[in-house]
Amino acid sequence: MSFAKITGTGVFIPEKRLTNEDLEKLVETSDDWIKARTGISERRLLDEKRNNSDMCLHACQEALKNSNTSPDDIDGIIVATVTPDYITPSVACLLQEKLKTRKIFAFDLSAGCSGFIYCLSVAKAMIENNQAKKLLVVGSEHLSSIVDYKDRGTCILFGDGAGAVVIESSKEPGILSVCLGASGKEAELLYIPGGGSKDPTGYRFLKMEGKEVFKEAVKVIQSNSLEAINAANIKTNEIDLFIPHQANMRIIEAARERLDLPLEKCFVNIDKYGNTSSASVLLALHEAVKESKIKKGDNILFSVFGAGFAWGSAVVKW
Repeated sequence: MSFAKITGTGVFIPEKRLTNEDLEKLVETSDDWIKARTGISERRLLDEKRNNSDMCLHACQEALKNSNTSPDDIDGIIVATVTPDYITPSVACLLQEKLKTRKIFAFDLSAGCSGFIYCLSVAKAMIENNQAKKLLVVGSEHLSSIVDYKDRGTCILFGDGAGAVVIESSKEPGILSVCLGASGKEAELLYIPGGGSKDPTGYRFLKMEGKEVFKEAVKVIQSNSLEAINAANIKTNEIDLFIPHQANMRIIEAARERLDLPLEKCFVNIDKYGNTSSASVLLALHEAVKESKIKKGDNILFSVFGAGFAWGSAVVKW
């Protein structure tokens, strides 16, 4: 039997910083207020001359290098994003050309902040069913393009960035479990009202009911994480590192406590990048690898909750 395993990570982090002090000049807020409620100190903004697909390219090039993989060896590209360069074609198709791969399949997947976990599920299934040997899976967001910088409730949260992984067939277990869920009943608690076919010229920025999203996120991350742990046939105390969605420090802390995981087993970098949606877990995973927080054989738990509502958790053996 073939297993699906992550063999390389890469990221692209824009140079431009938007600090809490910068936001004080745009809306009625303060550095202390933002830190206390979110844990965020700054976030990154993409240069106006670059697009989402440009971020993807840099992240993929690093992931390919770190896995000793040539673009010609890749069988497909899957990109998680809610901020594509165009409505169509997909970012993945643009990325295929930028990487100069063979004419392989390439498509985008839209699942809000949970996009990467949804992609992980697709990649796992394709590799384990021998439909592909090596895949590029990307999570990339240009969220500053859909943020209203007059809205204090959202502009303090979101930033830009991209992450990528090479996932390939292996004789050793890799992606042990992926558990997904959704509830469209709460769709309008976190959504963009305009820009789609329903209202093409309407309000094209994120709107969010923060308190309601917070309550659901904490509850679902706990239950979904336990579902993924059980599906992986391990116990919670066998998790070596918890990499949650970097959306809000209070959500992360509440979820960690409910899972009864010690602080040292939880990786956090929200203070530097804010919420980067589908790129969030990938940025954290790459940093954890670089900082030697992950070693061979470790069990890593990912858990994400976001717009849709859509959520997903996964257990990966490194």
